[in-house]
Amino acid sequence: MSLTATLPNGESVPALGQGTWQMAENASRRAQEIEALRLGVELGMTLIDTAEMYGEGAAEELVAEALAGERERLFLVSKVYPHNAGRQGVVQACERSLRRLKTDRLDLYLLHWRGSIPLEETIAGFEELRRAGKIRHWGVSNFDVDDMEELLRVPEEGHCATNQVLYNVTRRGPEFDLMPWMEARGMPLMAYSPIEQGRLPRGGALKAIAQTHEASPFQIALAWLLNRPGVISIPKASSVHHVRENHRALEIRLTPEELALIDSEFPMPRRKHPLEMI
Repeated sequence: MSLTATLPNGESVPALGQGTWQMAENASRRAQEIEALRLGVELGMTLIDTAEMYGEGAAEELVAEALAGERERLFLVSKVYPHNAGRQGVVQACERSLRRLKTDRLDLYLLHWRGSIPLEETIAGFEELRRAGKIRHWGVSNFDVDDMEELLRVPEEGHCATNQVLYNVTRRGPEFDLMPWMEARGMPLMAYSPIEQGRLPRGGALKAIAQTHEASPFQIALAWLLNRPGVISIPKASSVHHVRENHRALEIRLTPEELALIDSEFPMPRRKHPLEMI
């Protein structure tokens, strides 16, 4: 069971964080979303993932409200739209995110997905922000192996910290080539939608294993991810009950037999699959 993951520079971050996709979209849920984020931090889930795309900045503002006074405990992640990812555009987008988050720096800033702007321009903007102390690390999201190879061909590149992709027990495509490629370079993978937005199967192997551990199938799926070294999971939880459920996955130890049962129902990929996105 991995409690932390290690960035290429040797820094450790929590292997179980908190996502904010689709938060701040319903005013009636705002109070419980704030309460959930606060509880997660109290439980040690101090890596918070957000993006300028989420509610067009509203999720970033929610994070600022929920976690005021907690900045020094947090590893704060946000993402830039591809159309804002030119050299100056990425700097300006970051400044807007910093204002919404009410902080002077991001711990990690990601390109949300590839667009038409050359990677050289985006990296130049990231490096400008890093030198200025506005971001501590930068990385990418939704990049497949060919994208990562192109990224590393950019002159003077070498600071990419991570790649955030769709990865869970039913979406194992990254295991074929992307994860080995990243592992060889000491780069952790950030897994978004680790329980498939609640759409994972509730029966079969996950249910059988869950009954043994007095847990839910979703907790077993999350424990499966946490069992994999070099993976950071960022499930969203909009209620304190859901936060506690996610956190309990850290306590579940899956046996080799249980892992084999999961493999039998959700097999490892035997060939290349195009990177999936939600």
